[in-house]
Amino acid sequence: MSLPQLYALNHALLLTFLAVHCLLGASVLWIVVQYLRQRRPALAREAALLALPLPSDDALPDVLIQLPTYNEGALIERVAESVRALDWPRHRLHVQVLDDSTDQGIAHSEAAIGLLRAVGIDAVLIARTHRSGFKAGALAEGLRRSDQDFVAILDADYVPRPDFLRACMRPMLHDPGLGLVQARCDYLNAGDNLLTYAQQRILDGHFAIEQAARNWSGQVMPFNGTCGIWRRAAIEEAGGWQGDTLAEDLDLSYRAQLLGWRTQFLATIAVKGELPRSMGIWRLQQFRWTKGFAEVGRKILWPMWRSNLSLGQKFVSTLHLGSGMIGPVFAPTLAMTIIDFVWGYGPTPAVVALIALSLLQGAIVGPAMLMLTGQILVRGSSLAFELPRLPAVLGLQIVTGVANFGGAIEALLGRGSAFERTPKGADATIRSAHSHYAPGTGP
Repeated sequence: MSLPQLYALNHALLLTFLAVHCLLGASVLWIVVQYLRQRRPALAREAALLALPLPSDDALPDVLIQLPTYNEGALIERVAESVRALDWPRHRLHVQVLDDSTDQGIAHSEAAIGLLRAVGIDAVLIARTHRSGFKAGALAEGLRRSDQDFVAILDADYVPRPDFLRACMRPMLHDPGLGLVQARCDYLNAGDNLLTYAQQRILDGHFAIEQAARNWSGQVMPFNGTCGIWRRAAIEEAGGWQGDTLAEDLDLSYRAQLLGWRTQFLATIAVKGELPRSMGIWRLQQFRWTKGFAEVGRKILWPMWRSNLSLGQKFVSTLHLGSGMIGPVFAPTLAMTIIDFVWGYGPTPAVVALIALSLLQGAIVGPAMLMLTGQILVRGSSLAFELPRLPAVLGLQIVTGVANFGGAIEALLGRGSAFERTPKGADATIRSAHSHYAPGTGP
């Protein structure tokens, strides 16, 4: 092949890759549009779901609550305090503390078991001597040792409200086709420092806006790994928890929905947890999420296209899972851009326009709309308060995304890595866990 032909091929591939970037950026804007379109009727439907009657206490089903933990110290005692305050018959609650700790954390887990048993709750400690399958392996081990039909999962740093079970179980008990009810993840320490302040705005875009928009518009919705209740039948039919990716929650939720199980997102039921307090810990968490997302995309995309999902669901799911491959896509795009600009066709109007559009949509306008929508419509903040602070938040997201490109590349190459839990503090009190976050406040 001659040099002109190579340059022509490079130019054509560059246009294709840039179009993919534009499509991924447009999908973020689509999320915002769907949220705005669906919000009013969806919240009305949710209010109706939360008003559904429950059986009498004597007729309520048994619920298994799994509390996975790994080297998280006294956090497990705090969540145990919240679990013992849940408004559900004590004899219908069964709690498993799934402790894979390699430090002295087992003492805290034993104390948590004591707190629960002291009020008549059936609680057991499952401490594995290995980390096979990581969190997925621990959850699977807990299921193997239980028989309850409904399974609530709470990470150690989350503290549910007393009405958590009664709220989430209402739609579950009235709809046998529901495999998962997901509550909204909220935060205890968004005002700790500039980093947690920015994280809250970034994550609200995903946990409050994206989750809602996907669910409300009938698309596949991912499980967040915490703050949700599963129907055991959905887990088992989907093949159970699998530890071959770093995003076992995303993996299971897709496998279950590909089989026809449906999900329900509850936007008005918030469960508060902790945000990483340092840049190093935040990057560790985001690297795991990025790599896990790409691993699930690599695993699920082909089965998803062979499933019975509608063509629209398959297309949207491809963009969703494909976003985890932005790192591997970015690297060749950059290389082809350099070749095209230096030796090939030069900065043609089409290439320049696509580069500008992809950057504008994917890095600025889309994320900005997600964040502003979350803060104004969910938190009750104001545009005047959020706009001056937006550049710093967008900057953190861009820097984090670029720094984690390597995780997606590792996933594409099939390189495995250990599941590293995000270290969290345990200095928040139970009282602060149920306090209200003041919208529009922060650094």
